[in-house]
Amino acid sequence: MTSLTRPIAAIAAIAASSRLLAASALLAAVATVAPLGAYAAPALGTLGGSNITFEGLLQGDGNWYHEDVRELDGRDDRDLAIRRADLLLRGTGPGPLDWVAGYDARGERWLDVNLRARFGRGDRHALQAGQFKHVNSLEELSSTRSNDFIAKATVTTIYAIARRAGVGYGYAGDTAGLSFSAFDREITSGQATGRGSGARVWWAPLHGGAQVLHVGAAYVTQDPGSAGTRVRARPNADLTNLRLVDAGQMDDARRIGTGSVEALWVRGPVKLQAEAFRSTVERDAGPDFDSDGAYASAVWNLRGQGWGYRGGLPVTPVPGVGEPCRWQLALRYDHIDLDDGAVRGGWQDAWTVGVNAYIGAHAKAMLNYVRIDSRRGGVDDDPAIFEARFQLHW
Repeated sequence: MTSLTRPIAAIAAIAASSRLLAASALLAAVATVAPLGAYAAPALGTLGGSNITFEGLLQGDGNWYHEDVRELDGRDDRDLAIRRADLLLRGTGPGPLDWVAGYDARGERWLDVNLRARFGRGDRHALQAGQFKHVNSLEELSSTRSNDFIAKATVTTIYAIARRAGVGYGYAGDTAGLSFSAFDREITSGQATGRGSGARVWWAPLHGGAQVLHVGAAYVTQDPGSAGTRVRARPNADLTNLRLVDAGQMDDARRIGTGSVEALWVRGPVKLQAEAFRSTVERDAGPDFDSDGAYASAVWNLRGQGWGYRGGLPVTPVPGVGEPCRWQLALRYDHIDLDDGAVRGGWQDAWTVGVNAYIGAHAKAMLNYVRIDSRRGGVDDDPAIFEARFQLHW
């Protein structure tokens, strides 16, 4: 099979998988009960003054590896799998309250499970308790269904706190906002642990019409607990278990502090986004370990559609019923450096080129080509990966 036909065959193979067809049947069944609008999730009714809707996200992925030194997968250089099967119940009301309960049936773990109360003029203040995404990483805080690339940037996967049980406060104005949170472990047994807290601030001096200029910063500190910590990353491919960069297990870690800065610029159909992180692992026995990384990306809506922006986050409007597909071209450069003193975790650069198609209001197809340059322990390992995804969301 040629390099050109591999990603096309990937979409066909994923869409034909029996499990994804079953998921498609589920979506069709839901649609017959409650017809889906461009932005509306199926309404299930009202209970206790709360209007309840049902949301879902189903993703089937394929990875095809062109390996260099190490094997990324032992099954004929490919992986095909259902990546996500997220099911969520969301409630609005009574009064200023809203809540969500989500579960990833593929990963067998809880997602957002929390209660939030909005208050103040325009409901711009919010208090939240339960499991939710915490304050650092613009990419992680953005909607998963609208990811620009199949795999998140390396720095996002390493440094973002993502979902933990905790409490938080946030303020989101038209041009500025801030948030604070304190967290502990994930509510799913065997997942991330460690108490911590963090804060994020953002400012959008240019916001209106077809233009957005956004800058922000965040800082998170956490106690890794008795399990210690391990800083490592996949080569921008979610289905492989191999890490080309790995700083090793640090059982003596007592505190982790991570700072980040973020920037977003939108003009018409073009979106530019970048983040940089620096993290310090304070250790009891060995010297502190410092690591850093960054990414920069550009996405272009080929038909000229614009972007949304709300609460300090970019929004990708999906096509409405009867509207043409939203085609996108995307490019990202991604860097991580895990070499510090005696710890030689390695460094990794990744270039990703992508094509996305939002097919109506509830389907999306993605193709990515990833080129990796990495070095660890004096050994260069430079694989390439074709990635494909077919997604259903409602």
